[in-house]
Amino acid sequence: MSSDLFEAARDAMSRCHTPYSHFPVGAALRADDGRIYAGANIEVISYPEGWCAETTAISHMVMGGGKQIEEVAVIAEKMEACTPCGGCRQRLAEFGGPDTKIHLCDMNGIVKTITLGELLPLAFDAEVLK
Repeated sequence: MSSDLFEAARDAMSRCHTPYSHFPVGAALRADDGRIYAGANIEVISYPEGWCAETTAISHMVMGGGKQIEEVAVIAEKMEACTPCGGCRQRLAEFGGPDTKIHLCDMNGIVKTITLGELLPLAFDAEVLK
C-alpha cells in the first residue's frame, strides 16, 4: 500500500524547482480522508526562503480538505533515506501523531520506515497553548 506513496513522492520530486541547491526532494502523504497529497521543494533566489517538499504536500492537504496525516514518504534524488528537516518534522507533528509512519526512500523504493515519534521524540505539543 505504501508503494503508491513512494510513486507519488518520486513523481513530485521530478517537478521540483532547485536551481540553486540542485537537491531535488519529493514528498507524499496519505491523509485521514485516504487521499494522497504530494509536494516538491521549491527554491527562490532569496535563499533559504523557499519551501520544502513536505511543506508543499501539507499545504496541498490542507487546501484539499485533509486534516490528519496517516503516513508520509520522502525521497531525495541525491541521498538515500533522506529524512525531513527539523522544521518539517515539527510541521508533520502538527498534522500527524507519534505513530505516523515516515517512509524514507531511495530512487527504487522505501528503504526504511520509522515513526514520527522516533524522528521527533520531543515535538512541541500545541495542546499546551489551549
